[in-house]
Amino acid sequence: MKQLPTLLMKSLSVCSLPATTTTLQQIAHHQPKGVAKVVLKKGKTQIFKDGNPMVYSGAIDRIIGRPPPKTGDIVLVADGTEKPIGWGLYNSVSMFCVRLMQLEDEVTSDSSCALDMEKLLEMRINAAVELRRRLGLPSVHTNAYRLINSEGDRLSGLIIDIFGDVAVVASSAAWVEKYKSGIEACIRKISYINHINWRPSVDILKEDGVNVSDMKEMHSSTCPERTKIMENGIVYTISLKGQKTGFYADQRENRQFISRISYGQKVLDVCCYSGGFALNAVCGGALNVTGIDTSLPALELAKENVVLNNIDPGRISFLREDATDFMKGALLRDESWDIVVIDPPKLAPTKRVLHGASGMYKNLNSLAMQLTKRGGLLMTCSCSGAVTQTGIFLRILQDAASMAGRKITVLRQAGAACDHPIDPSYPEGAYLSNILLRVS
Repeated sequence: MKQLPTLLMKSLSVCSLPATTTTLQQIAHHQPKGVAKVVLKKGKTQIFKDGNPMVYSGAIDRIIGRPPPKTGDIVLVADGTEKPIGWGLYNSVSMFCVRLMQLEDEVTSDSSCALDMEKLLEMRINAAVELRRRLGLPSVHTNAYRLINSEGDRLSGLIIDIFGDVAVVASSAAWVEKYKSGIEACIRKISYINHINWRPSVDILKEDGVNVSDMKEMHSSTCPERTKIMENGIVYTISLKGQKTGFYADQRENRQFISRISYGQKVLDVCCYSGGFALNAVCGGALNVTGIDTSLPALELAKENVVLNNIDPGRISFLREDATDFMKGALLRDESWDIVVIDPPKLAPTKRVLHGASGMYKNLNSLAMQLTKRGGLLMTCSCSGAVTQTGIFLRILQDAASMAGRKITVLRQAGAACDHPIDPSYPEGAYLSNILLRVS
């Protein structure tokens, strides 16, 4: 047998050496204060190994560590044999005792962020910026989008929406409040952001054990109350004190679709907020557009947005009226529209109220179907996670069609825009349903 060259022999011997890896257990061992360990019950591990970040109290067998961890502390999460499967942030009050931030196999492949929330924040926010860049956001036509979508960007409890040069942070977890300065430091590194507006979800944070009594002082801001954005080439004035974070970027792709199908049509936009669907319809060539909402501040924004876009006010009008009252009145007046859009507020915030909310959705959609010309189109929406996750929206719509004496055909099913990613291991992240129907 011929001898292999010495250099090649050395290369082969190097390649055959086992790779050295760093485990969470080893890293935790060198932490100066030690790290508590949350041990899961037998049979409760796999769901979290698969990626679900929300470790609920019923899945926990015991906690090892003295003194016990406090809210906001970093902890290891381990299986029944006490072998770590990941690490996360502990909460002593919430039903979700740990929000998992990183799994063991991720640490094994790259330990640079292990048990270091500041570094992990920087890595995850940078990854989110790069993902949006690949999705074409921001662009010359659109500078309003979601940068961080909670579990979808693996930062459970944190939402960041970008509106031009303003970043709006929606906080719904105690850990977000604890790491406020670190989050803001990451946002300030984004070159086009000049302002940060912090919007804590007070009721949810209260359930998470946060003392919300002095929250206004904690989150005082020099951010302007209003700003201008562009979405799909349409300019909007938005209120940073308005609903949610100030603008519903999740419907961007659905609004653009309405623009494409509205040419020469008569369009009704029910629960129009600041006029997103209505403005897209008129910019897409609709003959006449009517927007309905109960919020006076929202309608004032909508009317301002008509002027901003140099739209003929004779082609678009906004009325302050209750959705049900308006639709019943329109039926009595024998009015109808080629395209109807209905996007009501969240009617089912929890599964406990799903039954009652289903009846409200059915009644609203039955009225909307009766106002849609036969052969016309109805775009109907639900932003209730309980409706989307249980998959009952189509059944509700079929019941509504029966009530209205109409036949419906599903033409398109959509959700939130692509800058609202969903982790399939946490399906609870899906909340928006947008369905286009032909009504006959």
